[in-house]
Amino acid sequence: MKLICPVCSEELNKQDRSYVCPNRHSFDVARQGYVNLLTVQQKHSLNPGDTREQVLSRRAFLEEGHYAPILNALIETGKDLGITGPILDVGCGEGYYSAQLAQALKAELVGFDISKEAVRCAAAKYKGPTWLTATAAHIPVEAGSAQLVTSLFALTLPEEFSRVLQEGGWYFQVLACQDHLLGLKSIIYPELKFKEKDSVPELPGFDLVKSIPIRFTFTVEGEQIQNLFSMTPHVFRIGKEGAERLKNTQTLTDTASCVLNVYRKQS
Repeated sequence: MKLICPVCSEELNKQDRSYVCPNRHSFDVARQGYVNLLTVQQKHSLNPGDTREQVLSRRAFLEEGHYAPILNALIETGKDLGITGPILDVGCGEGYYSAQLAQALKAELVGFDISKEAVRCAAAKYKGPTWLTATAAHIPVEAGSAQLVTSLFALTLPEEFSRVLQEGGWYFQVLACQDHLLGLKSIIYPELKFKEKDSVPELPGFDLVKSIPIRFTFTVEGEQIQNLFSMTPHVFRIGKEGAERLKNTQTLTDTASCVLNVYRKQS
């Protein structure tokens, strides 16, 4: 998969430990192995995206296998569709899902995230793929270069996703459903409020091929309860009383409820 310069959109070529475009814009490969293609103009804060604490909490939780059914659904679906790559993972986080999906499909992988901490963590562990710090609003890869785009619990930008996909390319979208993690929510909030949520959205430029519900129960104890909480958006919404209740919770049995939507790029 060819990378493009985030400044001038020319092709980037690797030269020693840097990627350089014909206009001499240069981007160094960090010690951990990732490349920062997020320009200052594309940042909305000094350190956008997940913090190091959030990234490490998510890795600790996922590597215990609590969300393995989601990974298994991705791998099974990719194999059923005969996908061989390249794969582009949007909002890759610490790389748990896409690195193992690419390995199972024997596919080239480019993963990127706006969080430098997340990409640094991914690159330090998974050495085969290309890891980038970048924004989904301006994906720094050549048009028509990916067979599969994945966005797992992350944002969807149909026009940009369509641009980077090959003709007939696939898009895997994982979204949380309304009843996702009700056990955790019942601890941290005084009452549960349900908002209308479209878990199978129509996307311009794409046809929905199928929607696969993924629902399973898991149990976490001690520090893993905090790790689960830290990887959710609820970390920004919890109040003082909810935090105290969560701190005093020693065991949590909860249900993950999400959906894997499989889309195909329209001709």
